[in-house]
Amino acid sequence: MVINKTASATIAAMRGGLPLIVCAAALVLSGIGAATAQTFPSRPIRLVIPASPGGPADIVARIVAQTYAEAIGQPLIADNRSGAGGGIGAEIVARSLPDGYTVMISHSGPLAIEPLRQSKPAYDPLRDFTALSLVAEQPYVLLVNPSLPARNVAELVTLARARPDKLNFASGGPGTGIHMAAELFNLVAGVKIGHVPYKGAGPGMAALLGGEVEMMFNGISSALPQVRAGKLRALAVAGQKRSPLLPDLPTLQQAGFMYDTSGWYGYVGPSGLPRAIVTRLHEALVKTLAHPEVRERFAAQGIEGAGSSPEAFASFLREERDKWRKVIEASGLKGD
Repeated sequence: MVINKTASATIAAMRGGLPLIVCAAALVLSGIGAATAQTFPSRPIRLVIPASPGGPADIVARIVAQTYAEAIGQPLIADNRSGAGGGIGAEIVARSLPDGYTVMISHSGPLAIEPLRQSKPAYDPLRDFTALSLVAEQPYVLLVNPSLPARNVAELVTLARARPDKLNFASGGPGTGIHMAAELFNLVAGVKIGHVPYKGAGPGMAALLGGEVEMMFNGISSALPQVRAGKLRALAVAGQKRSPLLPDLPTLQQAGFMYDTSGWYGYVGPSGLPRAIVTRLHEALVKTLAHPEVRERFAAQGIEGAGSSPEAFASFLREERDKWRKVIEASGLKGD
């Protein structure tokens, strides 16, 4: 009979006088964990998307999902849970069983921003999740309604300074990445453009298109169709380099502002996932991101595939958390 390390430790504890029922339970649980890892996955996997349909996180999730399902060997059941900066979906995952059958494709909101804003967050983004991999990155684009008399960033800043508290920007909700991108713009540009939150990036874009607000940051994948159709005006790219899909559009740095932030998306599961299951989920993601069809669909949307090891993604999440903590404190956004 082969006894694993957990079983050996449990037997030693039994000899040391721990209650027999506790030791027996530990043996059973360790056996279940090993068996689960060996057979995983044997049924569909729930993919929580903490964002509304049509937003950049949803677009990335659905590009990845079909090929990932083929790589993992089971269907992925998409479950959009927007609200609270992605916190509603994240809390569901944080409280899920660590069996690999509930995972989340997250953006910066629920894992790096929203818990920092709350005086009593419902979960800890570092303690309550298992990092699997960074999946993709895409630049944010600064968008305005064409009715606004601003054809570049300098004109927008001049207009905002001349009309303090008169202009507003849309977001996918407080604490989302596109919300914080606009708050960061307020700080670096020295303006005060008001925040109007919506229940997801999709509704926020509808408000911008309808003239309810004047400005919005959004992922290039969501912005591109409206910009090409002339329904929205793009003023700048928020990342470090221009997008090949909008080559004439300058970056905010080229427009004269010390500004650099982009949207990112990564897979996590609940805390306590067995290492064998982490490895299985991660290997399928690596295979998915290397698939030619996924790479082509990403490129068509201005998205860059960005796989990483689980350890590298966990380190990245800590860095993002530190970065946005400074913006939240400077903007006075904690606890709203």
